[in-house]
Amino acid sequence: MNPFKIILNPIAGRGYGARSEAEIRRLLEAEGVEFDLVRTEGYWHAARLAEQAVRDGFEIIVAAGGDGTVHEVVNGLMATAKADAAGDVDGAIVGTLGTIPVGSGSDFAHNVGVPTDLAGACHRLVNGQTRIVDVGHVAVDDQPPRYFDNTINVGFGGTVTCEARKVKWVRGMALYLPVVLKTIFLARSPRMTIKYDDEEITMPTLMVAVGNGAREGGGFFCTPDAQLDDGLLDLCIAQSVSKLTQLSLVSRFMDGSHTNHKAVTMVRAKRLVITSPDNLVAHVDGEMLCTEAHRLTFEILPRRLRVVC
Repeated sequence: MNPFKIILNPIAGRGYGARSEAEIRRLLEAEGVEFDLVRTEGYWHAARLAEQAVRDGFEIIVAAGGDGTVHEVVNGLMATAKADAAGDVDGAIVGTLGTIPVGSGSDFAHNVGVPTDLAGACHRLVNGQTRIVDVGHVAVDDQPPRYFDNTINVGFGGTVTCEARKVKWVRGMALYLPVVLKTIFLARSPRMTIKYDDEEITMPTLMVAVGNGAREGGGFFCTPDAQLDDGLLDLCIAQSVSKLTQLSLVSRFMDGSHTNHKAVTMVRAKRLVITSPDNLVAHVDGEMLCTEAHRLTFEILPRRLRVVC
């Protein structure tokens, strides 16, 4: 087996990444694999490390961190594919991506069936199967576009991520659930025009969740039927509702039963454009994407990434 490149984010999971390094090394050595482990040193460093790892000949690049680390590594991998395929959206498959979840949410790892415990994750990394999944593409106003592997949430979910960044001492559902409840009293419903494929809606909108995967926020299934390899984006469009109704919907978003609520529209599309005269707040794969955007354009790139699952 070829050596793995392990890209470890030491600040993932409120410092759990750094505390896990020795155990990750021990477990991988026990599995009998060669690996080169390097720590990230700041924003977008994981993307640069992943891109260089591909150019150095590593076949399996592992994101040891949370969803933000996976997001950066995927963008690094896609950067090499773009260069090789000259921008062809039907270009070569990139990868292979592995994950060791040590982050606050680690939703992408959950979506591909990677165990949450370090021993299970390391064993799966060495002995697991691979599958080929889709990758999303998003452009915000006039900023450089980027790729996403799991979800983007415009509106409510973006505000949740913004507020979650202020909490420094917990991770997982203990982090996200209290922040969701707090966000109910902070969130607004900007007027959005939402164009997907041949349809168009304009209305005050609490949230648009754009899902390649099913779960986000450490346990919220905004797009519960999303499949990583179906060539489509799942959209959850929630119209403006009262604070009391928002509160009643929290448990339904946790088990995915919100899909038949009268205020929620669920659709699938290959392309999506959201515009608004108001400022739009959004997260991408659990990291802040924008806080003052007015136009977001999404599309799905089918079968672009190989992952260990």
